[in-house]
Amino acid sequence: MNTAGFDVFFLTMGAAMVLAMHAGFAFLEAGTVRKKNQVNALVRVITDFGFSTIAYFFVGFSVAYGINFFAPVAELNHLADISNGYKMVHFFFLLTFAAAIPAIISGGITERVKFWPNALASTLLVALVYPLFEGMIWNGNFGYQAWLEASFGASFHDFAGSVVVHAMGGFLAIGAVVLLGARKGRYSRDGRMLAILPSNIPYLALGSWILCVGWFGFNVMSAGTVAGASGLVAINSLLAMVGGLVAALIAGKNDPGFVHNGALAGLVAICAGSDIVHPIGALTIGAVAGVVFVFGFEFVQMKLKVDDVLGVIPLHGVCGAWGGIAAGIFGTTAMGGAGGVTLMAQLVGTLTGVAIAVAGGFIVYGIVKATMGIRLSEEHEYMGADLAIHSISANPEQDMANH
Repeated sequence: MNTAGFDVFFLTMGAAMVLAMHAGFAFLEAGTVRKKNQVNALVRVITDFGFSTIAYFFVGFSVAYGINFFAPVAELNHLADISNGYKMVHFFFLLTFAAAIPAIISGGITERVKFWPNALASTLLVALVYPLFEGMIWNGNFGYQAWLEASFGASFHDFAGSVVVHAMGGFLAIGAVVLLGARKGRYSRDGRMLAILPSNIPYLALGSWILCVGWFGFNVMSAGTVAGASGLVAINSLLAMVGGLVAALIAGKNDPGFVHNGALAGLVAICAGSDIVHPIGALTIGAVAGVVFVFGFEFVQMKLKVDDVLGVIPLHGVCGAWGGIAAGIFGTTAMGGAGGVTLMAQLVGTLTGVAIAVAGGFIVYGIVKATMGIRLSEEHEYMGADLAIHSISANPEQDMANH
């Protein structure tokens, strides 16, 4: 029996669920920024997806997997000797992961970034930097995984992208956020952090919920085939999500922003080991991630004075790195896991991803800053990116009535 059709449908549903997560990114950002920047947040997330698709189709997928689409349809339908065009829907699924990179970064740089220079940076990251590490981990490029296995007893295990996607996105954002500088009015002259309040908590909550639901496509469908789908991945994702939100509720003293992002922190952290850790291990991994996000957010904003608006560095970067390392702890048979991992391989693989991301972010955003500039003018930042870039506000009819 030919199962390729079932697998194509399975992966299409997974891709659609992860595509829907981009609506979650959009509303999470639109609810967190000030009202004058809501339209810009929504437009950047959807257009970054468009630029990412083009970049990954023509360059990135080939960089990571050595497959391109410059062939007749008869050949495309049987790429890699699999029928029903499976490799094309596999591209779609992996694209939704790749496009998460600029969607993650967007939350850190929002409210003061220029539109077209940022679009160029997003395109370069998805075409070159992200697929470089993706191919190393998920396609064995450059013999990296073989070297890890020979050196540390196992290859780097990242089932659904705690490091490949989330840590990469979070640590790529460091270069962007640092090179941009803080928003006007975020810090006083004596270095105190001043409050910039979110515009819409229900939008923020909606964004979190959409991401939480879509995440089960992100994790479970990473199996790639119907036969490979595992209920363990589903329950581990669920328990990590709950661990993250409950821990963030307590550590964040009932703050709704921490609660809703805490759920995401747990999901970020469980991606890597969701197929090998015990459910109680997943709950623990998620709980640690929830606490890490709360204190990481405050540390980055207050101590380091880095204006990472949505906290993407601690949420995706640090919690993603924790997930990569945690898979090497809780995935071992001694901790009730399935085994096949070592802590050293997980540690080295994670640090490699972090290093590539930090360097890549500073290089790409540094080049764009030097050639085009990446920051809105002070006048446009004060006006808000909605009117300055898109010439329309989030509530145009209401605004006209007020005038």
